[in-house]
Amino acid sequence: MGAGITQVTSLSSRQHDDVVLPGKDVLPGKDVLPGKDVLPGKDVLPGEDVLPVLPVLRGLLPAGGLLRGSVVAAGRWSMLCLALAAGASVDGAWCAVAGLPQLGVRAAADAGLDSGRLLLIADPGTGWPQVVASLLDGFEIVLLRPPERPSAQLRRRVEAAVRRHGSVLVVAGDWDGAQVRLHIARQEWTGIGVGHGRLRARRVEVVADGRGAWARPRTRWLWLPGPDGSVTAAADWVVGAGSADGAGGSNSAWTDHRGAVAVSGAG
Repeated sequence: MGAGITQVTSLSSRQHDDVVLPGKDVLPGKDVLPGKDVLPGKDVLPGEDVLPVLPVLRGLLPAGGLLRGSVVAAGRWSMLCLALAAGASVDGAWCAVAGLPQLGVRAAADAGLDSGRLLLIADPGTGWPQVVASLLDGFEIVLLRPPERPSAQLRRRVEAAVRRHGSVLVVAGDWDGAQVRLHIARQEWTGIGVGHGRLRARRVEVVADGRGAWARPRTRWLWLPGPDGSVTAAADWVVGAGSADGAGGSNSAWTDHRGAVAVSGAG
């Protein structure tokens, strides 16, 4: 796997801590990153050119899913990255996450990822392009937050590895040349009253665009997450009166069909 991997954590289905930080004694090896006889890699979904996504995301992606050999840029790190990988994970795909030590495993499980098919690399180090290329050979989906903005030459090398292995690279951040780009344009948290309350769910406006026929932006409102932690379509909302802070601030108050108050703002 190369010297770039310094810390690796493999999760079982019984591990659901809010945050996983790899221990100092975890070193790469056959007990941490099994061979392809254990990780089926591209054989998980044989013959498929598109990896499935959650139903609420299908209208935002070409062919209704994640095209093998493509790069998807998902804006700054958020639950949207996890939601993009959840559908394929449920369908049996293996997923690796690199450069996101703050990943909430419970949130990932609530979003739909199978934690038993999830591997975390907290810090891929300065050799992260080689680490990512190796992960693409064994995992169908790789979530990455690059430690730095890659040069055009470096980006082309990573994209070549994505195409060669037929995997999907989901980038938490910007990636010039990505086939599809998604970002959260607006968000509304529910549960907060006038100066009090508890955050219960988040309603977001997701905007997607890309190349060719996908250059025209597509927009969808989602619960990300909903009150139960899942990702579903958001509907049946009515605009409330006044501002959320009661003092004419920039945030606006909303009320859903269950009577919960939401705070609206850009995010």
